[in-house]
Amino acid sequence: MPGRGARGPQVVALGGGHGLYASLSALRLLTDNITAVVTVADDGGSSGRLREEFGLLPPGDLRMALSALCDDSEWGQTWRDVLQHRFTSNGPLDGHALGNLLIVALWEQLGGTVPALEWVGQLLEIRGRVLPMSSTPLKIEADVTEDGSCETVRGQVAVATTLGHVDHIRLLPENPPAQPEALDAVREADWVMLGPGSWYTSILPHLLVPDLYKALCETKAKRVLALNLRSEKETRGLTVGEHIRSFRDHAPDLGLDVIIIDPDVIDDRSEIEREAAECGATLLVRHVRMNDDSPRHDTLRFAAAYRDAFEEV
Repeated sequence: MPGRGARGPQVVALGGGHGLYASLSALRLLTDNITAVVTVADDGGSSGRLREEFGLLPPGDLRMALSALCDDSEWGQTWRDVLQHRFTSNGPLDGHALGNLLIVALWEQLGGTVPALEWVGQLLEIRGRVLPMSSTPLKIEADVTEDGSCETVRGQVAVATTLGHVDHIRLLPENPPAQPEALDAVREADWVMLGPGSWYTSILPHLLVPDLYKALCETKAKRVLALNLRSEKETRGLTVGEHIRSFRDHAPDLGLDVIIIDPDVIDDRSEIEREAAECGATLLVRHVRMNDDSPRHDTLRFAAAYRDAFEEV
């Protein structure tokens, strides 16, 4: 695991899925001192099946983070592809990612989550470290308004695909324990990165783990929020300013230093600037989208935006 002598600042990136993958892919161009702190509330697909069968943390988002940090050598890239390989069959392996099975096997073999992830990290020769945000598998529960009525929606997949308006989310069990190594990483960081990613199911859940939230509030690190390139189903109808306001609603004591936004996403600039100011943040407008106009981050552009954020504060 890289230490203070390695290249670049100490960075902690929080999130999950493809959003965290994009963030880590960009950050690894700037520093070797990366700790990914990954959400553990997924209950769909291969991760959900393994979680239900073995009662363990869902491995999928952890696998994605490990893959993003793998070495550029033929060894690292080959093992990344193996980790990401997904089986297609008519049997029980259908849909499972090999990396998910490997992580679960190591958890059982070694009897510990963090040591197992570090073994996979060594196999891929990753630049950095990958940790779960909590040592407990979590469920997301949301208050959702649809057609004038309010209902409770439970589960990551259900919240991510709801047709209603998500008003607020919470975690089950309440007050879950944070992963101790994640707390240490946040306290020792120079920079903490939140986003991009699924708003209510990958980004905001980190703010609902009490000890992790406390560490995020108390750390001397600068805090950066990278906004998404489009609204997802779970944030359908929200303006960009309302995204930032919902962040403040869930984390009223957590200030931000920089908010990164692609200019093509800006809807009401005055509202966005007002909400950013309420968080104490400078708004950093940078092109980070792929040239094909798809809602995907260009790794080099995203890295340049992070570099500018480092220089901004």
